[in-house]
Amino acid sequence: MKPRSSTTYTITALAKEFGVTTRTIRFYEDKGLLQPRRNGLTRIYSPRDRVRLKLVLRGKRIGFSLEEIREILDMYDSDPGETGQLEYMLDKLNEQRAVLTRRQRDIELTLDELKQIESQCRERLATMQARA
Repeated sequence: MKPRSSTTYTITALAKEFGVTTRTIRFYEDKGLLQPRRNGLTRIYSPRDRVRLKLVLRGKRIGFSLEEIREILDMYDSDPGETGQLEYMLDKLNEQRAVLTRRQRDIELTLDELKQIESQCRERLATMQARA
């Protein structure tokens, strides 16, 4: 395993650093999100690949699709560059926040309903046990 200060990374080092499997990293490579160099069968990841992997994992964690992540990453390398990337990212973050807020509200309503059903079940059970 190479030290963190090196300018290249192995697939094993990246997997360990980010807590993912090497299969996950190869999957992202197959999807074109990472582009390591090759030395025979060995993949050699650059600092750019490392940052991209970090951004992919962050994007997945907050609910972005791989296509949305690809669009964000690809914007950095094209016009309008980082400004466009950041504006797009802000739009996507707002969309995702709205989705998660709706889910949170739905979960809270479901939890309230479960609490009511549980209470009704306990009352019914107590009534049945009192009659027995």
